[in-house]
Amino acid sequence: MTLTLQFCFRVMTTSCLFYFMSACQAHDSNAAAEIIANTAESSNDAMTATVAARGETAAVGTKNADAADDPAIWRNPADAEASLIVATDKKAGLYVYGLDGKTRSFIRTGRVNNVDLRADVMIAGRPGVLVIASDRSDEAHARIALFSLDTMTAKLTALGTLPSIAGEAYGMCLYRDASALYAFIVTKQGGIGQVALDLSGPKPAGKLVRQLKVASQAEGCVADERTHRLYIAEEDAGLWRFDARAAGPTDAVAIAKVDKARLFDDVEGLALAPEGKDGGYLVVSSQGDNAYALYRLADDAYVGRFRIAKGKFGSVEETDGIEVMPGDFGPGFPGGIIIAQDGENAPAAQNFKLVAWADVVKVLGLK
Repeated sequence: MTLTLQFCFRVMTTSCLFYFMSACQAHDSNAAAEIIANTAESSNDAMTATVAARGETAAVGTKNADAADDPAIWRNPADAEASLIVATDKKAGLYVYGLDGKTRSFIRTGRVNNVDLRADVMIAGRPGVLVIASDRSDEAHARIALFSLDTMTAKLTALGTLPSIAGEAYGMCLYRDASALYAFIVTKQGGIGQVALDLSGPKPAGKLVRQLKVASQAEGCVADERTHRLYIAEEDAGLWRFDARAAGPTDAVAIAKVDKARLFDDVEGLALAPEGKDGGYLVVSSQGDNAYALYRLADDAYVGRFRIAKGKFGSVEETDGIEVMPGDFGPGFPGGIIIAQDGENAPAAQNFKLVAWADVVKVLGLK
């Protein structure tokens, strides 16, 4: 009875009082514990804001499967409304979409999982847009697939693949410091490889400069070049950050654990919404409860969470990859844009939803 009473007095909300009294009278601590869990989840729902998508992409071609996974954004500096989205169908290849959601092109690449891009690189002596993807076609040896994006035609050209580390390729992100451009590749086994890219020749080359590690399956990956921090999502455990510099320490710093309140496993995609010299937010896919959590980059503090609810377009569930880019993207996205993979999207195949960053800023009261 003592344990049951402890459960009863720890949570006494009006909505569950009747059921709690019933459980206590029955001396049923298991029932009381279940009610506490349900009450905590309801309380968490009350603290989760909602926004609605303002657009969506066409569905990926792979039907009846977990196929769409991760997006990246190229911002057109001359006409933001003509910006492009590059996104993975991890069963087939890479799509290029316009902000109107229409498919501009597709390249069949096989099993590419995560994607990232940079617009300010030299490729074989010419300025270009580099796209990289984690190639998981060989599950024992993670590879990096490289492409160039022709922003006029919205088409991708394969440049080749590079070896990295042992394990099945999962996460992928780019990082540059004063010395080199790097690709971080994250394996399903929790390994992290940092590969220095050399794009000066007719074919890309790479050199593995160091390896990092988390204890279990990981995927989400993003690097902040202002602060030289690498963020990694360990799916069942939580968020970590590392020093992204090749000569930096290899110790992992814990940011947040899976706690079934702010973060629910699986912890999936990561994206940055930078502000100023070192400010802004880390946006995290809390896949286990179809939500997204925000952490302040300056001090790793938790800020709030939101969901993408049904509106003109459908709601979003079971998100894998996400991307965020503040800035003007035209009338529909004047303060920036979030792209989120939608793991449901029934009755069609999976796709990606487009959300205005300004809507998130508003509902969470961000400054």
